[in-house]
Amino acid sequence: MIHQIENEYFKITVNETGAELTSVTSIRTGQSFMWNGDPNIWANHSPVLFPIVGGLKDNTYYYKNKAYSLPRHGFVRNNKKIRLADRTDSSLTFTLSFDDESLASYPFEFQFSITYTLFKNRVVVSHLIKNLGHEEMFFSVGAHPAFQCPLHDGESYEDYYLEFEKPETDSTWLLSGEGLVSTESKPVLHNTNVLHLNRTLFDKDALIFKNLQSRQISLRSTKSAQVITLQYEDFPYLGLWAKPNAPFVCIEPWLGIADSVDTNQNLETKEGILTLKAKQHFIAAYSIEISE
Repeated sequence: MIHQIENEYFKITVNETGAELTSVTSIRTGQSFMWNGDPNIWANHSPVLFPIVGGLKDNTYYYKNKAYSLPRHGFVRNNKKIRLADRTDSSLTFTLSFDDESLASYPFEFQFSITYTLFKNRVVVSHLIKNLGHEEMFFSVGAHPAFQCPLHDGESYEDYYLEFEKPETDSTWLLSGEGLVSTESKPVLHNTNVLHLNRTLFDKDALIFKNLQSRQISLRSTKSAQVITLQYEDFPYLGLWAKPNAPFVCIEPWLGIADSVDTNQNLETKEGILTLKAKQHFIAAYSIEISE
């Protein structure tokens, strides 16, 4: 089921399956900003990543000497058990709770909620994770929003660039053929706050940044004034990705990262893993702001 809310600036739609933001549309112009989910290219719009980000080595992790299996990015993406839990004029909240099926792949008693709130020309996306169990819980959470690029007729992909909040010097961590983080890195940013898009930028898969100072990034064009800005103060990792030659770009704030090629597959020592004590909760939010 698709749910929608709107204000004087935008209308957003969210698919209850996967609690996935599927569109952000200007009320004034009818301009759509999210990738349209063409199944011939990439069928998603903005997958929600929980309880892992990225892939596991052999799709397997170990917890208390027992092997468990999870798909890439976890089990919220495309999950049909998610339900709309609350709705207001300006927000939609979706919830998924543990059950026997989830416990077979993820042995923690959790409740996961995600809220989309419209505030003027911003969409605020807030994640709430509750540990309902009696022992410490291990998890990651992340976002995967895809934006149309180019946005306007007469523009090309190469007209667009990403502008970081601060000048950056950082490398991307190269991925193996299995999508694991290798021990090799490649310089990408050299004391600059600009990364120009081009059709070969993602030929080797996603760009993965671990050491950025910025917690804000904007998608801009040299030919139009429209700006899409993500603020992600709560997220230390950032991924950038697109299918080769596809007309979109994903800007992905992460709290967590794919397994490394030399991982011991122990969930408790996994890079980027978060811990949550029994009966406690965790909140992380990011926002999408679009200039009109």
